[in-house]
Amino acid sequence: MAHDLTGAAAEFPDPFHLRVLESAGSTNDELRSLAEASAPEGLVLLALEQSAGRGRRCAKWFAPPGESLTFSILLRPAAPKALWPRLALAAGLAVAEAVESFGPAAGIKWPNDVWIGTRKVAGILVEAGADFAIVGIGLNVNTTRFPNEVAEIASSLELETGIPHSRGDVLGAIIRRFAIRQRQIDAEFAALMEQVRQRCVLTGKAVQLATPSGPRVGVVDGLSAAGELILLGPNGRENLIQADEIRILSQSAQISVSPTLNEAPMP
Repeated sequence: MAHDLTGAAAEFPDPFHLRVLESAGSTNDELRSLAEASAPEGLVLLALEQSAGRGRRCAKWFAPPGESLTFSILLRPAAPKALWPRLALAAGLAVAEAVESFGPAAGIKWPNDVWIGTRKVAGILVEAGADFAIVGIGLNVNTTRFPNEVAEIASSLELETGIPHSRGDVLGAIIRRFAIRQRQIDAEFAALMEQVRQRCVLTGKAVQLATPSGPRVGVVDGLSAAGELILLGPNGRENLIQADEIRILSQSAQISVSPTLNEAPMP
């Protein structure tokens, strides 16, 4: 099992290198300790079994041993720290591109989930330290059964393609794409955003959001040049840089949108 993963790591681009743990609570937490002890950039910490993996808002991540990929990547970005949140979009695009290399089209649910069709296959959690960033990724590779509470919204690469996949091959594909995309959060961000927009599953959808400044409801009008979600709602046009929860509403949902601001061009 681990041999498959370490074999794939032999072909990681510089500076990425793999360390495999038999078990861990959270790879993000484990990697933070290593980063604070001066671990080098590019360390990919992967747990064969993760007991306390989490997503955003501390939601538990379901990852049966041997069926999923749960790993975290250590970066020490040269880009200004204000741009580091863009790493969530870079990682989401890298995972989507890796998934697509195995067959199915992949979508991105802003800012950090990857979907196949209408079901989630991967989640990303970016956390920062004083001089480092950690990108945590969880991907359902060969999982075929999910707990009842997520069974209708979760999927895996095996379920979507009908065949099992080598986790080492999938990991290698993700790291190769991420090596490219993580360098684009500054000067080349426009090129990254062009690809993210093509895969944005929220564009044109009526949504309900929980934001730091309160709940929002509206229709998504795409993503801005800075990677913000553009929302058209009762209060007009808003560019949101963060949302703790996004729920797509039914097609029958009626949302009042300011007609004047609705005609404003996308930045």
